[in-house]
Amino acid sequence: MKLFSDIFTSLEQGLQYSTTKQKAISDNIANVDTPNYKAKTVTFQDTLQKATLEINAYRTDARHFTFTANTNSSPVIEAKSTLVYNNNGNSVDMDKEMADLAKNQIYYNALIDRLSSKFSSLQNVIKGGQ
Repeated sequence: MKLFSDIFTSLEQGLQYSTTKQKAISDNIANVDTPNYKAKTVTFQDTLQKATLEINAYRTDARHFTFTANTNSSPVIEAKSTLVYNNNGNSVDMDKEMADLAKNQIYYNALIDRLSSKFSSLQNVIKGGQ
C-alpha cells in the first residue's frame, strides 16, 4: 500500500512549473526597457509530454503507443525571438506579462490550496479522525 499517492508528485511538478514561469515573467518585466532583449516563456507542452505517468497497459499491437514512467521532467524556458514590440528590438509586452503574472499567481495559489488540503486530510487520518 502506498502511503502517499501520485497526487503529491503531480502537485510538486505543477508548483515547479509555476515557479519557473514566475521567474521567466519576472525576468521579462525586469528587462522591459533593455534593448534587444527577447521575452522568455515557459513551454507547457514540452513539460506535459515529458511528464508521462506509468500506466500498466497491455499492447495488442506493436503500433500502439508505449507507456513509460518519466518523473524527472522540468519546465523549459524559451526565448520568443520572432516578436518585436519596441523600436529597440525588445519583445516584452508589458500588458501580456502582467496578465500572465496574475494568471500564474492564481494557478500557484490553487496548487498550494490543494496541497494544503491533502496534508490536512493526511493529518486527520493520522490523528484518527479527532
